[in-house]
Amino acid sequence: MRYAFVGLGHRAQMYVDALLGEWSDTGEIAALCDPNRTRLRYYLDRIGREVPCFAPEEFGAVLDLADAVVVTTVDAAHARYVVAALDAGKDVVVEKPLCTTAEDCAAIAAAAERGPGRLVVTFNYRYSPRNSAVRRLVAEGAIGEVTSVHFDWALDTVHGADYFRRWHRDRANSGGLLVHKSTHHFDLVNWWIADAAASVYAQTSLRFYGAANARARGLTGRPARARDAAGLGTDPFLLDLAADPRLKSLYLDAEHEDGYLRDQDVFGEGVTIDDNMAVLVRYEGGAMLTYSLNAHAPAEGYRAVLNGTAGRLELDVVERAWTPPHAAIDPTASGKEHAAGASERLVLHRHWREPEEIVIGNGAGAHGGGDALLLDDVFRGPSHDPLSRQAGYRAGVASVMIGVSAGLSAVTGAPVALTAGGTRRAD
Repeated sequence: MRYAFVGLGHRAQMYVDALLGEWSDTGEIAALCDPNRTRLRYYLDRIGREVPCFAPEEFGAVLDLADAVVVTTVDAAHARYVVAALDAGKDVVVEKPLCTTAEDCAAIAAAAERGPGRLVVTFNYRYSPRNSAVRRLVAEGAIGEVTSVHFDWALDTVHGADYFRRWHRDRANSGGLLVHKSTHHFDLVNWWIADAAASVYAQTSLRFYGAANARARGLTGRPARARDAAGLGTDPFLLDLAADPRLKSLYLDAEHEDGYLRDQDVFGEGVTIDDNMAVLVRYEGGAMLTYSLNAHAPAEGYRAVLNGTAGRLELDVVERAWTPPHAAIDPTASGKEHAAGASERLVLHRHWREPEEIVIGNGAGAHGGGDALLLDDVFRGPSHDPLSRQAGYRAGVASVMIGVSAGLSAVTGAPVALTAGGTRRAD
């Protein structure tokens, strides 16, 4: 397979490295597409040979060189490249979220239906052993028919804050965290219970980040960005791009070309997304989901509880038990894998029986070995998988539409109804 890459930020590296390493026998990198020549050069150096490079307006020429396209652009641009690639008969691998609007969901679905290309949405959290274990237990009927799910996710002031200093802070780019981040979580619930949303109601607010909140708490005189700021090295909210060679090469050294600033102040002007979100979802099969996301917590992790007619599953995950004050200053300190205090626990409660702790079998690498399983599915194709972890466009649409509908509900104050499969009704 000849693979083309469009969008060369940090997320593209996982797929590039896969084709340079363990999955090199499955295909080759045939073309690169990005508006920034410095980032193009970073990836050329990483690949170790010259590869044809193109600007976004030359995407037609990219398609001529490729059998498949890996899309890792800004979220709002996904649909443009996904539809063009599918209409050219190419396979597509696209990072979550599939897209950011209902209109883009419809355009992608139509292109996927009319063309021969295969579309894969990379929901890597499906492959994490703990989440796969929940899917298996529910499918086996361990808790009977699922009646309700409670899902609480906390992003700490390393991970959560980072969305407020880069392009995600603008809702027009990311759709907000209910689309960009929560699409992971909504997909997990959809997949766990094998159902689609019928109605969505939500409330959201911006309570911690942004200029108005900073002023209300007396945080005045903030720098517009971290570079050359007086507090760089002591303020944990200022990200020192120069301290990390990869971030420096991809962003600090590249900003002169397109003006993109990767180290904006999280308490600055221009934040149009929320940092506290609460969502209530009714599923077609009758189950209810209560979901919350907080993006300024002192620790990172999540709790998922699934109630059923025969019992209850409780999954508790601590990904980072506390936030080091130097984490933003030294990006290498922000990794969650095997962080001090990290833990996971899955407990099955059946009626009239003692609780049973389920052993989670983790593998090597990120997300308990889940990323390697994902990459194997992407580049070698899915083997027989009773858990059906590989996600196509329908799963991508279903998860995005919960987030889009939640955003609409938060603005209007009214619930939003969806049709079968998670697409919003015209009314």
